[in-house]
Amino acid sequence: MTAKAAPTRLLSVGSIIADVRIDVPILPPRGGDVLGSEASISAGGGFNILAAAARNGLKAAFAGQHGNGPYGERIRAALQSEGIEALMPASRVADSGFCIVLVEPDGERTFVTSPGVEARASAMALSEIKLGPSDALFVSGYDLSYPDLGPAIADWISVLPAGAWVTVDPGPLVADIPVAIKAAVLPRVDVFTLNRREADLLSQSQDISAGAAVILRRLRPDALLIIRDGPAGCWLFGGWFGAQGRHVPAPLVRMVDSTGAGDAHTGVFLASLAAGHDFLEAARRANAAAAFAVTRKGPATAPRKEELDAFLAA
Repeated sequence: MTAKAAPTRLLSVGSIIADVRIDVPILPPRGGDVLGSEASISAGGGFNILAAAARNGLKAAFAGQHGNGPYGERIRAALQSEGIEALMPASRVADSGFCIVLVEPDGERTFVTSPGVEARASAMALSEIKLGPSDALFVSGYDLSYPDLGPAIADWISVLPAGAWVTVDPGPLVADIPVAIKAAVLPRVDVFTLNRREADLLSQSQDISAGAAVILRRLRPDALLIIRDGPAGCWLFGGWFGAQGRHVPAPLVRMVDSTGAGDAHTGVFLASLAAGHDFLEAARRANAAAAFAVTRKGPATAPRKEELDAFLAA
């Protein structure tokens, strides 16, 4: 990658929603039902990456919309508890959306999302949000898939300062992002991070190296591609790592809940760059943060810096 100043702030314009998490013994068949053993409600979605970054020393701010009902109130309380600034006032139109998260005994999770005000184009024009040359912007595939918000973000990203970091995680909706939106956004991305399943969907290849080559052709020449591979750690492609890539292993843990593991990875990766670590060390710390996160139940379970340092030392 070309030399850039380390990020000094992480800003997200997208979707923070409420996660309604339910432990289930098995996913129900179509038309069926199962009894859940435990349920909880917490801030999720884009909150997870902001919390992970803030807990590891990177200043974070939320520039997306948040609602005027119980979900919005819960989201604002969660932001305040992590020291994350909300740049916009609460919407006067409706509440924030929510996501049903079904977690099976092996820790795998399945989502059903009901969007709220966070999916709409912001009442405050994105152009009014000033990014500094060392700011890091995070955008998710949910944001890019929404009919109103996606085009607005794509137009805005195309005119951002060259020094600003643009990080995109397409997430589970990688196949649903409109072709025109991907064509507009991907050439401006500095860090493109996704898991193995999402990489397979985007590249139409189940071979990680062949899939990475397909994805790299859609990114700028100096962009960094991160493919997260669950317990195996992650792969770094592009930039200094070229098409051959570099594998970074992860600590072995017993997974309890994989919700938010990718967000923990991305937040800690950016916070590690901000702390002066190189890409390999940032990836090592991000892998450890994701491994730590899956040993806890809930979405925003990324460790704080001192917890991560102790985990790595152990």
